[in-house]
Amino acid sequence: MTTTQSAQEYYRVLLTTVVGQAYHAAGYTLEDNPIQWAGGMYRYSKRLDSGLYTYILYQHLAYPEPNPSRFRVSLVRTDIPNPNAVSRHDAYIRKTLSELVVKDFGVAILPSADHWWQYRTTQELGHALAEAGHLVVGYGIPWLAGELLPD
Repeated sequence: MTTTQSAQEYYRVLLTTVVGQAYHAAGYTLEDNPIQWAGGMYRYSKRLDSGLYTYILYQHLAYPEPNPSRFRVSLVRTDIPNPNAVSRHDAYIRKTLSELVVKDFGVAILPSADHWWQYRTTQELGHALAEAGHLVVGYGIPWLAGELLPD
């Protein structure tokens, strides 16, 4: 990270480098919202053919050394073009990626259903983003589309 680059800008660059191409291939676009980015919120969105909106939300908390920084991923499907609004629509869903993978699908690849990916170095961040991105592509995106359901 350069001295003129904030922790949030640096995170966004790595986020788009690691997962951006895969998400773009699945039809998701990183919403251009520098104000949200400055607060550590990054939103990939896609509108389904059914008219519903789907979101992959990254919440990033940057901490000064020696503390680890962290992030988590949430998934939302809604009829409202705002992932923060609660909907009464039958297809509305919202959960963290870790809850979906560990609790709903029963895959014990993460330590808990309330997992935050932590990192201290650029290498650790890249690894954490890749791990989360693989889980989003393997579980989150098909789940949001209604193509993959837990048993």
